[in-house]
Parts: sequence; C-alpha cells; structure tokens
Amino acid sequence: MDIQWYPGHMAKTRKLVRQNLKLVDVVIELLDARIPDSSKNPDIDRILEDKPRLVALNKADLADPDQNKRWIDFFRRRNLPAVAVDALRGTGVARLVAGAEKLAEPEIAKYVAKGRRPRMARCMVVGVPNVGKSMLINRLAGKNTVRTANRPGVTRGEQWIKLSGKLELLDTPGILWPKFADPQVAFKLAVTGAIKETIYQPEEVAAQLVGWLEEHDPGLLAAKYKLTAAVTGDSGALMQSVGAARGFYLSGGRVDVKKTAVLIIKDFREGGLGKHTLDPLG
Repeated sequence: MDIQWYPGHMAKTRKLVRQNLKLVDVVIELLDARIPDSSKNPDIDRILEDKPRLVALNKADLADPDQNKRWIDFFRRRNLPAVAVDALRGTGVARLVAGAEKLAEPEIAKYVAKGRRPRMARCMVVGVPNVGKSMLINRLAGKNTVRTANRPGVTRGEQWIKLSGKLELLDTPGILWPKFADPQVAFKLAVTGAIKETIYQPEEVAAQLVGWLEEHDPGLLAAKYKLTAAVTGDSGALMQSVGAARGFYLSGGRVDVKKTAVLIIKDFREGGLGKHTLDPLG
C-alpha cells in the first residue's frame, strides 16, 4: 500500500505559514489524539523554528484516555505545553485558550513596552487536513465563522478570526508533507481522515485497520458486528464475515468488500469501535 497526497495548494500553504509567522505570537499545533506522532508534520519544527508553540491533541474523546495523558506528558517533557481537547463538544478548549494567552504574554509585554496599547494575543492554528482546525475555531468563536466539513481540503486560504476574549486566530489550510516515507504513517493518516478518500483503496486501509484491532483488542469486531461464529485467519476473512453479517452482497452472492471496508473505517472514525490510539506510547 503506497499512499501519497500532496496537492498544489499545500505547497502554497507552507509559504503562507512562513510569511505569517512574524504576525503571530503563538502557534497552536493541532494533532489528532489517535495518531499524535503520525499527524505531526515533520517539517513543522523547521518551519516554526523558535516560535512559542502549544500542542493540542484534538479528537481526544476518540483516543485511549490513558494514552492521551501519556502523550501530554511526552510533549511537556520536551518543553512543549500540551492539552487534550474535543473541539466538537468543547472539552479542554478553556485550557487551550489559557495556555495560548500565557505563552503570548512575553510578546504582548514587548509590544506594550514600546509605548503601544495592549492588543489581543495573535495565534496561528496549523495541522494536517481534517484534524479539526476550523471546528476548533468555530468552537472558540461561538459561531460558524469558518467553513467545516468532515473531509480534508475544505479550508483553502488563510482567515483571521477575532474572538470575544483575548485571542485573535489565523486559520490556515491543512498542510501535509511532500512524501510519506513510512507506509504506516500514510495508513494512519488515511484511516483517520487526513487524506482524500479518492487517493487510496478503502479495502486496503480497512484490512490493515482490522489487523491492528485484532492484535490490540481481539474479539472487538466479532462483538461489534455480532458475528455468529468465531472468526480466525487474516483480515480478509474477518472483513468477509463482517460483510456477510451485514448483508453486503454483490450479484452472484459475493460479499461487497468495498462497502464493508467503508463501514469499518466510518465506524472507527466515529468511535463506534471504541477509543483507540494508533500511535501508543509505552
């Protein structure tokens, strides 16, 4: 499975982030709590350099709670403040705002020291596609300020959003990196929704997900899809059983594996298969 996706607008986004760094006090790096390592753009550290940064693990409600704590500790030990958030429901957002305001204080102080009036803290939100940047900003603003959709590539240009509190946010389009050297990273980005669905085969992604779930939570799929008989063997056999149990058949009595794959991926993304972290620590 070789998944690669780097549309032209992402190269423009890289330039956009660099150009706007001088305009902001703090960068909020939004990661997917289910894949904190795989959703971390390896180019971001080099792009942001020494700009104050706050890490936010979004979709924390879909990840293993114990792993959320471990990852937050991991980042904090590396002098990166981190919080777990659920932008959809607002959990952890207040801590995120407080953390961003605190990081911005030194820059605001410098601004005031020059004889200027105090201003709002300016933050840039960066992250891979579909990680929830626009949803987070809408949650902070209390209204649908930014277009959102449950698919990558919706935000296509930078947008400044003034909030009622002490923050002003710059939303940027999702940014990936030119080539995924590790196929496991590509798989995890695909299964969590960061890669456009027309780029990969859902059957391949679902089969790998099934294998991961069987290794880390054996019996989960059998219970979820009410498989009447114990299923042993490879991921393909399990997917066949799930499709049959759901009545997904093609003409000739063959199981519709693609439809089954789409179902399994959808259930995983929505939390229907439990809380899992595909990048576990320890």
